[in-house]
Amino acid sequence: MLDVNRRKLITLFGGTAAAWPVAARAQHPDRMRRIGVLMGRAQGDPEGQRQAVAFREGLAALGWLAGRNVTIEHRWHAGETARADAYAKELIELRPDVLVANTTPSLAAMQRQTSIISIVFIGVADPVGQGFVSNLAHPGGNITGFGLEEPSMGAKWVELLNEIRPGVTRPIILFNPETAPFARAFLPSVELAAKSAGLTLRIDEVRNDAEIEDALAAAAREQGAGLIVLPDAFLFGRRNRIIKVVGESKTPAVYAYRTCVVDGGLLAYGIDRVDLFRVAASYIDRILKGEKPADLPVQHPTKFELVINVKTAKALGLEVPPTLLARADEVIE
Repeated sequence: MLDVNRRKLITLFGGTAAAWPVAARAQHPDRMRRIGVLMGRAQGDPEGQRQAVAFREGLAALGWLAGRNVTIEHRWHAGETARADAYAKELIELRPDVLVANTTPSLAAMQRQTSIISIVFIGVADPVGQGFVSNLAHPGGNITGFGLEEPSMGAKWVELLNEIRPGVTRPIILFNPETAPFARAFLPSVELAAKSAGLTLRIDEVRNDAEIEDALAAAAREQGAGLIVLPDAFLFGRRNRIIKVVGESKTPAVYAYRTCVVDGGLLAYGIDRVDLFRVAASYIDRILKGEKPADLPVQHPTKFELVINVKTAKALGLEVPPTLLARADEVIE
């Protein structure tokens, strides 16, 4: 009779993945664990693959080996919010032990689907302001993780643009408010830095490919324009088009992603996102061993990188100041 009742209880609670009791799953330490990862990149994107490899390496270093004691399920939405929602639902239906959300659209999609399964985010800016956690030290709820650049970084991008192209008088800020709602947190520091340098700032919100093309064309026509592409999964997925157009129009551009410079962009300054995936494995390990996201503080990035493409600078008719080259973590010839 006891076994019959137990089967009834499992049937009752096992129908909905988001409601499956965490404690019940944690009682079997020797079973295969499952991690669902929702990536804000395209599956074929080399940067996304580097991040996925770093994540597996970080887990392996802690004893979690894919195919042996853990299964890692990846889904890739390339900054498309509708696809993010569909994949978040699909991952949750697999009844994972923990979820990983890369980028704001991924985390927002997962938050809409479950308030019970543990979620570790990787690369999400302003998680408190966006309503994902109650505070950084004690997140509360089922979400914690690793953030992006601080809002004060906006001033740094303006300074670098002005340093590599002193003739810039019109910095243009580019982002998609739907996939990067946090971007406005950078604007106060951007505006202050622009004002201090005597620059006239313009903010272009782009929600689709046509609006990107219009913004880039307007930048090309404007004397003294320079572009600052904010961290944004949507724009990252379209980086090759952006790099090509600004290169043809001789418009200097600053990015938050190293990959953009590797792909031909001029300059990037931001966190080491690949390393962030490796570091984030530590929280997965702790959660799989029984700790709760509510008790794990949100971590700030500590590793930043300045990358300059000298070849692109020459094509734009720019001479990179020696002082800037000396500060660079990587120079692409």
